[in-house]
Amino acid sequence: MTTTITSTSFPDLPLLNRGKVRDLYGVPGADDQLLMVATDRISAFDVVLPAGIPGKGQLLTSLSLEWFRLIEHIIPNHLITTDVDAMPAAIKKHADVLQGRTMLVKKAEVVPIEAIVRAYLSGSAWKEYKVTGSIHGIELPKGLVESDKLPQVMFTPSTKAEAGQKDMNIHPDEAAKLIGAELCALVAEKTIEIFNFASKHAAERGLILADTKFEFGLLPATHEGQSLKERLILVDEVLTPDSSRFWEAKLYKPGQAQTSFDKQYLRDFLLKREKEGIPYNSAIPDDIIEGIRAKYAEALQRLTGPPTEIA
Repeated sequence: MTTTITSTSFPDLPLLNRGKVRDLYGVPGADDQLLMVATDRISAFDVVLPAGIPGKGQLLTSLSLEWFRLIEHIIPNHLITTDVDAMPAAIKKHADVLQGRTMLVKKAEVVPIEAIVRAYLSGSAWKEYKVTGSIHGIELPKGLVESDKLPQVMFTPSTKAEAGQKDMNIHPDEAAKLIGAELCALVAEKTIEIFNFASKHAAERGLILADTKFEFGLLPATHEGQSLKERLILVDEVLTPDSSRFWEAKLYKPGQAQTSFDKQYLRDFLLKREKEGIPYNSAIPDDIIEGIRAKYAEALQRLTGPPTEIA
């Protein structure tokens, strides 16, 4: 039976941050490294739910590793190793907990925006469009319906809020003011390039990548005049059901919510319960937990498996 781990604690490793899903530790004797541990926690609507999803941390780690491998020709990433036996002794002693769910990574200065990219009208973008006719302040054609394909792939960033706060959707121009025009243009370019590659990969496996978000970091400069492009890397997780919407391509139909392999299954359940006056952080039934686990597992199987369609 798969063990569910919703929290970690290692007295000999300094805990730096406990996010919605990941626990982040310092590495003794290596100030330029971090240990990222993917727990089985799951969140929706900025609320971490009380129950974990068995094996979710391993699923997310496995899928991120495959994507890092597939897109390393586009941009380097922060991964050093996932082999716990190759990590420092202070980490190896916790192998029973860490195996399969941890990454030793390079420490980087995190770019303080969420690099969201969208090809379809869904989620918060659909909510905004219904009210304003725009998404992230970018005007769209009239008459679009839920899940419609957008006129083009769009870079639609948000702020990166502190723990307990909500990210705010912003216009790309506002993102440029926050992080600088040169860095913002580079992040937008890489975001769309990765997305286009990943969309083709997903399509070849019968899936639509509707939207996703990336996080970027800057490595310390190694010499004077080193460009931002030379320092920019991909950090955190990448293209998992936690950060992306994957839809079943053969069932795609604009004008409605789609059959998905991501957290939308959970969001729909929580919204239904909200109408019944049940708060988000109430206990989740076992069948819903198993349904989420099965969707994540199928996403991993299909995205890491051979092509089944001609994209």
